[in-house]
Amino acid sequence: MFKGTTIICIRRENRVAMAGDGQVTLGNQIIKAGAKKVRRLHKGSVIAGFAGSTADAMTLLERFEKRLEENSGDLMRSAVSLVKEWRTDRALRRLEALMLVADEKLTLMLSGAGDVLEPENNVAAIGSGSGFAQAAGLALLESTDWVPSRIACRSIEIASQICIYTDSIVTVEAIGE
Repeated sequence: MFKGTTIICIRRENRVAMAGDGQVTLGNQIIKAGAKKVRRLHKGSVIAGFAGSTADAMTLLERFEKRLEENSGDLMRSAVSLVKEWRTDRALRRLEALMLVADEKLTLMLSGAGDVLEPENNVAAIGSGSGFAQAAGLALLESTDWVPSRIACRSIEIASQICIYTDSIVTVEAIGE
């Protein structure tokens, strides 16, 4: 499990939102509180969030954006292409990160182990506070009529009250709201 971040993606009908906390830790010390770990890609049609080593995640985001361009924004093809390269390339194989990516139709979790997973229940989370955020997201999705961005933000805030590696400075990106 990666320490130092929590990312959650919430999907409701044709709307999707991704939120991430801003805390960066080095060992037991907080280095930064306002890092942006959720970004828009491919002319704003895709949102991506990462957990793990920042340099590794940035490398993967750049490569993923390149794959999106090559595949005309096709999320699944781009994800499979990136994960295949991530798993087989000697340098990329050592990268320690997880990614959540989403567009208007699909949410995927990507890993260097070769995983391209489509989460169930319209909620996906990665990082050290992922279990807490996911539980909160599921509960809020079932019990409220809130838009995904509000659910995602509140889920990170709840996780920050439990996980010492998650803070309440939240970045949210949404599609379709």
